[in-house]
Amino acid sequence: MTLTVLFCVDPLRPRRVDPHFAREAAAVRDHYGEIALIDHDALQRGDVGEAVRKVPDGLGAVWYRGWMLAADEYAALASALKPRGAVLLTHPDDYRRAHELPGWHDTFAGLTPHSVWRPLPPGGDPGGAAELAELARPLSAGPGIVKDYVKSCKHEWDEACFVPDVHNAARLRDVAAKMIALRGDFLAGGLVVREFEEYVGEGEARVWWVDGEPVLVGPHPDSPDVEPVPDLTGVAPAVRSLGCRFITTDLARRSDGRWRVVEVGDGQVSDLPSTVDAMDLFAHLPVPD
Repeated sequence: MTLTVLFCVDPLRPRRVDPHFAREAAAVRDHYGEIALIDHDALQRGDVGEAVRKVPDGLGAVWYRGWMLAADEYAALASALKPRGAVLLTHPDDYRRAHELPGWHDTFAGLTPHSVWRPLPPGGDPGGAAELAELARPLSAGPGIVKDYVKSCKHEWDEACFVPDVHNAARLRDVAAKMIALRGDFLAGGLVVREFEEYVGEGEARVWWVDGEPVLVGPHPDSPDVEPVPDLTGVAPAVRSLGCRFITTDLARRSDGRWRVVEVGDGQVSDLPSTVDAMDLFAHLPVPD
């Protein structure tokens, strides 16, 4: 069968792929694959029928490569595709498990900073000092970061991300409230508090895994010209235990020399740095029998 990939449509030119993914779509075509277009904006506003209107009937098994989707949006996409004869190769349950920190954190215990979390809707109250103190109690005293289940506000580091001491409940509340306000309607899942770790300045590595195997090791999009070579010895068993078909792990070297998992993500929505040849990724995506 043929490799088939769904890409996001260009909002300004609805017959074309979003420019951010144009080189990836070209790589799929060069690999004798097929592409189809979905409307990411329509999906985010809840118009699922419009989102999949351009998808031809009978595509069969497909991958998605596009802008980030909330887990519920991804599930809605999967449901809308089925009547059209298309099935996402990553099941919605697997997408949520890889995409949201509570889904993967315990599988990577010992390889990633210890974290705690609580569900919270967009715009929700992070809780009072006593409630946050109880949430952070399992964490070691010292610095930490706050984020939602998927993203942080790292560009607003002091105001909405970094906490000098996670057991200072008043400061934790201030930073969490600011993060929640900045994320707005895009707050994903809830509030996460993580222990902070110091990493050396060589940049992160992004490792792409397909069916438990590392198929591409490259730079992180934030440092596309830096290419660290991480030690995957301890990470590979955790990836296989997670059991998701297509994921990424972002790794950084801690000041003590150990490679640590900073984030896990679903490979369908992880950004591919411009310095990486897209064919190096798509050549490894399996084609259904």
